[in-house]
Amino acid sequence: MTGPPGVQVTPATTDDADTVADLWVALAADQRRHGSTLLAAANRSAVREWAASRAVTGELFVARDSGESDATAALLGFVGFTLEHGGYDRDCTRGIVSNLYVVPERRGEGIGSALLNAAEQALSSAGADAVVLEALATNDRARAFYAEHGYDIHRVELRKSVGTTDETPNETPDDGDGS
Repeated sequence: MTGPPGVQVTPATTDDADTVADLWVALAADQRRHGSTLLAAANRSAVREWAASRAVTGELFVARDSGESDATAALLGFVGFTLEHGGYDRDCTRGIVSNLYVVPERRGEGIGSALLNAAEQALSSAGADAVVLEALATNDRARAFYAEHGYDIHRVELRKSVGTTDETPNETPDDGDGS
């Protein structure tokens, strides 16, 4: 699979798992500014296992500089994907795209588009009728990217904090006595 000039999109190998995990940590750390609750470094080993597993099943693509040999080419980005399994019966087969990431210094070159297109093609070939993905509500850049690729808002997740948190509330609760 080819990407933009000088970039090759290929299925990941298990040898890519550590680098994908490192890139995912950077992704997760950046997403904290958009309200993500994922702890980046604390999840590295789980993501490494995810990446290795997805590489074995063919559900992880990476982008490399095609001017370098495959063995030494730095990864420029990655995308995970799978068909939805289990859960509810549906009238369509859904493919799920997860963790699309391009290193910041190479964004805007079409690498993310090439990764997304490769994942969509693989999912379509596997029988998907539709592709779904998630983006954080305040990540305007990601939401615009997906909209440019034909994705529409389908579902909205609502969130409310409950219980004790380390966050300082913006207002003092009214105790009901009118004071």
